[in-house]
Amino acid sequence: MEENNGKEKEIEKPDWFKVSYDSGVGEVAKMMEDNALHTVCKEANCPNRGECYKKRTVTYMIMGNQCSRNCKFCNVTNGVPTKLDENEPLRVAESAKKLNLKHVVVTSVTRDDLEDGGANHFAKTITEIRRLNPDTTIEVLIPDLKGEPKNLDIVIAAKPDVINHNMETVKRLYEKVRPEAEYERSLFVLKYVKENAPDILTKTGIMVGLGETDEEVYKLMDDVLAVDCDIFTIGQYLQPTRKHVDVEEYVSLEKFDEYKRVGEEKGFKFIASSPLVRSSYKAAEALEAHIEKSKVQK
Repeated sequence: MEENNGKEKEIEKPDWFKVSYDSGVGEVAKMMEDNALHTVCKEANCPNRGECYKKRTVTYMIMGNQCSRNCKFCNVTNGVPTKLDENEPLRVAESAKKLNLKHVVVTSVTRDDLEDGGANHFAKTITEIRRLNPDTTIEVLIPDLKGEPKNLDIVIAAKPDVINHNMETVKRLYEKVRPEAEYERSLFVLKYVKENAPDILTKTGIMVGLGETDEEVYKLMDDVLAVDCDIFTIGQYLQPTRKHVDVEEYVSLEKFDEYKRVGEEKGFKFIASSPLVRSSYKAAEALEAHIEKSKVQK
């Protein structure tokens, strides 16, 4: 029994969450440190860090490691954001080349302090990656960029292959889990991107185990399908510290399978659903599977 946020609850973590960070992690981590780069793998304490680092894949986190928002689920530090590093886009591109990445994922902290929310920095990073890695596909996992079309247009114009923006949780839990975000604003981001750049794949993801119901999960699926979102991911929420929102449930493997089946029946082009899935986990495989599926349908 453990006490979280003043509340006692008896909940045991299933065996499938016992992961290790073994060989290969140090080498990639040192490369990131030597190049003054951040990864969401480390900052968010991702459970897949060992697996991904061994495969020499990372999700770059640009614009510092201090987030202007304070979501109740996230391990990324809330604080005063740092000044933008104008050389960071080039260093990301050079790092991707050294790692010989076939698919690069770039995310960021939320930067509400910037007029464009960081959109231009995303665009510069995409441009540099393309210049040094012309055969590499690029996925960006963006914050809501204040829900401003002009900001979204900047990222769209840089032409990444995938634009991901996570819904994170069902509508009812927004006030509890991400009080500085808005469900409808996040939906708008996905809608605007697809309407204005239909050739760019859109992607979103959620966590479960926060107290949501199946009906709420399926309603969220319907909402993002209504804005033509292509790729959907579902993973288990893990509480980073006792200061964060509690885990209400460790969702069963059977339930994750059910979510995947229902999502496929509803019409997602690709869906990943299992406890350790995160929005950028096996992102390259998701993109390749979608491309192959599209070829078959043609």
